Amino acid sequence: MATYNKRGYKAPKPQDETVDNEFDQYSTVDASNSSTAEVFNSLDMGANKMESWVAKNRKVIFGIVGAAALLAIGYVGYDKFVLEPKNGEAANEMFQAQSYYDQAFTTDTNQEELFNLALNGGEGKLGFLGIIENYKGTATANLAHYYAGTTYLNQGKFKEAIQQLEQYKLSDDVVVGALALGGIGDAFSELGQQKDALDYYKKAADYNKNEFTTPRYLYKAGIAALELGNKEEAAKLFIEIKNNYQGAMEATLVESLIGLAQ
Repeated sequence: MATYNKRGYKAPKPQDETVDNEFDQYSTVDASNSSTAEVFNSLDMGANKMESWVAKNRKVIFGIVGAAALLAIGYVGYDKFVLEPKNGEAANEMFQAQSYYDQAFTTDTNQEELFNLALNGGEGKLGFLGIIENYKGTATANLAHYYAGTTYLNQGKFKEAIQQLEQYKLSDDVVVGALALGGIGDAFSELGQQKDALDYYKKAADYNKNEFTTPRYLYKAGIAALELGNKEEAAKLFIEIKNNYQGAMEATLVESLIGLAQ
């Protein structure tokens, strides 16, 4: 747990295992056996009671089923007729914020001003923070968490960066999801919390293995492991780059690091 109450990831609860029907073996039981007959009679009575209960309470049961169906229909309707239009509005708002964000990386003069405009808005449009506040639940607001987090990261506001990036819901995007996790690792590294940085770098490397983000974060994880004095893990990470990502830029950097870690 980080010193400023970092939220950890919660692993999803395991699903209940399906239990196979184990009662087929009793299909030829001799009913003349009195104890066996009693068991089956009690089962029959239980079934009859259940049928009677269902008959008496069918209105309630149908009401519950109908309510569940209405909730499902309502959810689909809300998603289609409320969230989709709101997401379109949010995307229109965020175009200007993204423009400020992109410009900040191509200038050396007013980068801080552009980052602030990206966060807070300008020219009558909302910034990333305003989109998060006004368009909650939309895919655009979710993406705004990523942009806000990386904006704070580039401003040196590392705790704020972590808070925003942790709220970004990971998607199937092979790059953005890894960059979000890696960005949290970068923020922890800058805060001097190398153990947390190492954990997030490894998550970023494993998120969706590819030739771009995986070697990048394996390398950063290896450096963090070295700084923690964990040479064995560092060597393992560097060797993985050398063996599996030979075309990556990081592969040209690890040879000497492998020797240092061994």
